[in-house]
Parts: sequence; C-alpha cells; structure tokens
Amino acid sequence: MEKLGINKKSVRKSWYKFSKNPLSIIGLVVVLAIIFITVFANIIAPYPKHAGWFTDFPNAKLPPSLGHPFGTDTMGRDVLSRVMFGFRYSLMMAMIVLVLVVPTGTFLGLVAGYYNNTWLDTIIMRLTDIFVAIPSLVLAMMISSLLEPSLFNAMLAVTLLWWPWYTRLVYGITCSMRNEYFIQSAEMIGASPFHILIKEILPNTLAPIFTKMTLDVAWVILIGASLSFIGLGAQPPTPDLGTMVSDGYRYMPELWWISIFPSLAIVFTILGFNLLGDGIRDMLAAEAY
Repeated sequence: MEKLGINKKSVRKSWYKFSKNPLSIIGLVVVLAIIFITVFANIIAPYPKHAGWFTDFPNAKLPPSLGHPFGTDTMGRDVLSRVMFGFRYSLMMAMIVLVLVVPTGTFLGLVAGYYNNTWLDTIIMRLTDIFVAIPSLVLAMMISSLLEPSLFNAMLAVTLLWWPWYTRLVYGITCSMRNEYFIQSAEMIGASPFHILIKEILPNTLAPIFTKMTLDVAWVILIGASLSFIGLGAQPPTPDLGTMVSDGYRYMPELWWISIFPSLAIVFTILGFNLLGDGIRDMLAAEAY
C-alpha cells in the first residue's frame, strides 16, 4: 500500500472514524450486498431465465412460498429473480450517469470558478442556473418524452439534468480557493491555468465530489425508477425495478407481492447508499478539522 502512496495509518484512522457510526456500517453492508447480487445475479438467482422473455402461465400470480420467496408475476416469472437482475440495471444506470456527469460538471465548475467574473463564468453559471431551476424529475420527464422510451434514453435524460449540481459544487470550492496564497504563488512562477486547475485546485475538490457521488447514486436510481414507472425508462421485459412496480400496482392489493418487493428493493438501495454517503461525509469532515 505504501508503494501506491497509501498510508496504512491514515487508512486505519479513516476506518476508525467511519466505523464509529453504526448506521454507516449498515449502509456499507447493504451496498456491498447489492453489489454482490448485481455481479453474481446469473449464478445466485433462482430462475435466471425469468429476467428476459419468459412466460409460465400455469405458475402465474403465485403468492410468496418456498419455491418462489417473492411470488410470481402475471406472466409466471419469479419476482425474486427479477429483483436481483433489477439491481443490476439500477446500478448500471447510476454508474454510467455519474461517470458522464462528474467529469463534465467538475471541469465546467473549475473553469467557471477560476475565471470568475468573466464572460466564461457568466455563460457557464447562467446555463447551470437554468437547469437547476427546473425540478429534476420534471426535466427528466420532459427530455425522456422527446425520445423513444428506453433504458439508454433514460440514462441520457438523467445525465443531461445532473451535471449542473457538480458544476455548482466545484464552482463554489474553486471561487473560495481562487485567491489563496498557493494559487497566487503558482501563478507568479508561471504555472499554466491547466496546471493550476488540475494540480492545485482539483485535488482539494475530490473529497466533497466523492461524498456527493455516493449520495447521488441513490437519487439517480430513484429518478431512473420514476421514469420507468411512468413508461419513459426501461421497457419490458427488462427487469427494471421501476417497471416492475408499475406492472404490479394495478393488481393491488390482491397481488401485493408483485409491486411491494421491487418497491422495498428500491427503498433498501436508496437507504444503503444514503447511509454510506453520510458516513463518508462525516469521516471526511472529521479529517478536515
């Protein structure tokens, strides 16, 4: 670890601060369990074939039992197996969206903050304000409705609405650091703006960015599930959690299991990432003082 520039003592100290909060540990366990299910869904799912085009009408609408712990849906598909694969699509959406929006929002925030009170700052931040002013779900619905409903287009819609939050976060940090002595010293010795942004300012933004990413996983999953619920996200037979809730709610309360278990899966996913994000935020805040 020392060869990689990682201090073992610092890692142990950070883990100690993180582990002092039992809720953070619960969040970590939930997230690790979801990741495990996502990676090995093909192996551990009782009926992997039920995640695709599959019908078994003689076994349709079965309540929870030993053979089907979460019951079966109106097509005879095992709900537990589909929930396991649903985790995969939810996490895939969150990861792809964040991989796209974090670099974009961070770069724009760095540029706008460093060139504060210039035309570049004005253009970037006014555009950011426009996107932030519109509620996230409404904007996602508006973008998705203009495109063909699909998982990819749902990802695109969420990506287009999420970058401003990272721009504003990094913009605030960059503006506060713009007149620090170490920035002025770097400018005086002839360091290029690119060097200052990447080598001097960016490292100081990584901790809050990482904390926000952890918390945003839950929000992205929730927005994606909401789009799927209203038919603007993943389409059948994709075992998306939002689509499963939408397919089952019309049969409530008689066939409650079709909708309730995917809903609980969304709740536990959001809860796990929120608890983990809170723990990381508290740990980094403690290290800062």
